[in-house]
Parts: sequence; structure tokens; C-alpha cells
Amino acid sequence: MKGAALSFREKLGYGMGDAGCNMIGGAIMLFLNYFYTDVFGLAPALVGTLLLSVRVLDAVTDPIMGAIADRTQSRWGRFRPWLLWVSVPYVLFSVLMFTTPEWSYDNKVIWAFVTYFLMSLTYTAINIPYCSLGGVITNDPGERVSCQSYRFVMVGIATLILSLSLLPMAEWFGGDNKARGYQLAMSVLALIGLVMFLFCFATVRERIRPATPSNDDLKQDLRDVWKNDQWVRILLLTFCNVCPGFIRMAATMYYVTWVMGQSTHFATLFISLGVIGMMFGSTLAKILTDRWCKLKVFFWTNIALALFSCGFYWIDPHATVAVVIAYFLLNILHQIPSPLHWSLMADVDDYGEWKTGKRITGMSFSGNLFFLKVGLAVAGAMVGFLLSIYGYDAGAKQQAPNAINGIMLLFTVIPGVGYLITAGVVRLMKVDRNLMRTIQADLALRRAHSHHESPIASSATAQPGEIK
Repeated sequence: MKGAALSFREKLGYGMGDAGCNMIGGAIMLFLNYFYTDVFGLAPALVGTLLLSVRVLDAVTDPIMGAIADRTQSRWGRFRPWLLWVSVPYVLFSVLMFTTPEWSYDNKVIWAFVTYFLMSLTYTAINIPYCSLGGVITNDPGERVSCQSYRFVMVGIATLILSLSLLPMAEWFGGDNKARGYQLAMSVLALIGLVMFLFCFATVRERIRPATPSNDDLKQDLRDVWKNDQWVRILLLTFCNVCPGFIRMAATMYYVTWVMGQSTHFATLFISLGVIGMMFGSTLAKILTDRWCKLKVFFWTNIALALFSCGFYWIDPHATVAVVIAYFLLNILHQIPSPLHWSLMADVDDYGEWKTGKRITGMSFSGNLFFLKVGLAVAGAMVGFLLSIYGYDAGAKQQAPNAINGIMLLFTVIPGVGYLITAGVVRLMKVDRNLMRTIQADLALRRAHSHHESPIASSATAQPGEIK
């Protein structure tokens, strides 16, 4: 089933939405663990507890937000207006999260928990509608992959801006005062993110409407979405897919600083090179899926990642050129599945409507986003807990051999095992290219039938004196 091709401007605009999220989300993935331990001054184990505890609240807020988005009625659609309404609070709380008050340790802990929770709450309110938007701007599976490829290229550009500028800006703004430097640097990046959100809102349109709109309550939506067996499986895939990359990202600053023994300036260039690799990976996703089924590409890429990531452990960290080349190639491979993963979420939403007759886009994507955040939290907590177990000391001039080995494992072997598990989960999915062609054709007939039936129904129920 082929839908109308999206314009370059709209694909760019859609990508800008996630670029805006990633101006902040990228900072969380790359720098938040390091900021909390080495700048804010929290114990590594406490950081792990913080990252996990907020996810308990997401179990409540995410499905509620999905249900609210599904029921939103505005002249801009169901999902698009949330980009306008929530963008300012999201960037504000993100800056506060990277703000270090000069308080006692206990009060700083409270501040960290409160600001991280508020940031997470507004992230839910903007990101669930944004992700749902990707499932309703086109019904063409090929255009969905293309749109997601644009999205992750824009994410790469945003992360590149972030990785090249955050540490230099923090140093320039703060000097010896790292806390003030991080706060002001994040303020600048958050404002850039705000502009990106508004550009996305202005350029993207919603086109797909359910054949049968739902007015059921939240409990009924939850029961119905669980009838979609592929949705249940993609939740597991979402969790498994996010963990390996985030563990490595969260360990990157520790690896560069303590294992490689390099400076902050080198870390900036190192992380930025990895981001460029990710941008190449995003473009490769579309090229590969034009030839092969996305599920096959997803599976074999994760097998290659598992082998490559585990092999990275044996590279001498002081052989800088070899490490840099391997890191660049690893990031190319790492990013190939990302557009495929998000286009699969939209395919699974179609599968659910095809199987149950009910389209619950916001609820469907809220579940995925919840499991994504759980994956991020578990990965971040693993980094914090394992650093503590291996004896990491943020105030030390040199780390003990056991701590160095722990950082190396977090950067290489542990993500490698995660990639292997992800490959196994991909095998559970059945929304391949042939099935999606059948689904799209059937749904097109249903929507056409619903469109033609509605005037008849209106005529049948019209009362004398009413305008038909």
C-alpha cells in the first residue's frame, strides 16, 4: 500500500521535533550521570536510585498521557498541539535539572529528585504526542522509514551540536565553577531546542484518522491495547533496544577521562565523532530497508553490534587512533536499528487496528515510551551501581585497577550482551514486509468504506427540519 509521499520540508520538520527533545535528552544520556557524580556531588549509588525511582511514577503518568492525547480535539489535531503547549515547561525544568543550588547535601538530593521528576513529567507530555505523530502523518511503511531516517539524522545534528558545545560552553561560562557553567550551557541548548519544537509544530500535519473513533474509557483502552500481541512484544524490544547504547553512552565520559586518560577537549571531539557515525547509520537504514525487510536488517545489525562491542574490550585504550576508528564504526552500526524501531512502532499500531478494529495510537506509543524510559533508567542505574561496586571514586586523582576494568566492561562487553539479547527479541516480531502490505490494503478498504458509509448514516438518522 503506497501513500502520498511527504515533502522534504515536512520530513525535516518532523525530525526537528526529536532534535529538540535530544538537545536535552542527549545531555541526559551523555552527561547526566557524570554531572550528578562529579559536578553536583551525588554518590553513584544514589544516582542509580534516583534514575530508577522516577520510573515508578511513569507507570501511571505515561498511559494517562497516552489516553489524553488520543482524546485531544483541536484545530491542530490530536498530537501536534502538545508540541506547542508543553515545550516551554519542558525546557525550563531541564535547565533546573542541571542547576546546582548551594545547599546542604540532603537538600540537594531533594532538589535533584524534584527537578528530575518535573523534567520527566514534561518529557512524557511532549514526547508521547510527538512519537504518536509519526504514526499518523503517513500510512506508507516506506515513507515511515524515510521519515524516521530524517528524524534520526536531525537527532544526530542536534546531538552533534550538543556534544561539540556543551563542555566548551560550560568551561567558558563557568571557568572553575563547573556547576554554573553547566547551568548556563544547558540554558543556551534548551532555547535552541525550544525553537526546534516550534518549527516541528508549524510544519507537520496529521492525516491518519481511525476508521472507528474510540470514546471508551482508559481501562477499556488498556484492555484493548493488550490484545495486540505485537504491541506486547515491541514493548520488550523497546526496553532491550535502548539499554546497550545508553549504558555505553553513560560510560563514555568515564572511559575517555579515566581509561584513556584524555582531556575534556578530546572527550568533546570523541563524542562528536560518534554522533557523526550515528548520522551515517540513520541514512543507511533507509538504503538497507529499500532492499531487505526491516526485521532482517534489525536482527543482523544487532548480531554485528554484539560481536563488535565485545571485541572493543580487547583494543588497547591508549591506542588512540584504533579506539577512535572503532568507536566511529560502532556508532554507525548502533544507529541503523533506531529508525527501524520507531517505524515498527507505527506498523504495530496499524497491526492493532487491523486485528482489533480499534486504533489507540497515543496509548500504544505511551507504552513504548514508558519502556524506553525504563530502559534508560535501568541502564543509567546499572552504570551508577556498577561504578559503586567496582570502587569508583569521583574525587580520586587516579582510579583503582578494579574501577578501570569496571568502566571498560560498561563501555564494551555489557552493551555487547545487550545487543545479543535485542537480536533475540527481534525474532519474536512478525510484522514483516509481506504482512504489512496486506494490513495496509485492508485498512485502506475499511477507511474508504467508513467514509462512504457516514453520509448514509447521517441521512438515515436525520429528523424532519434538520439540514442534511
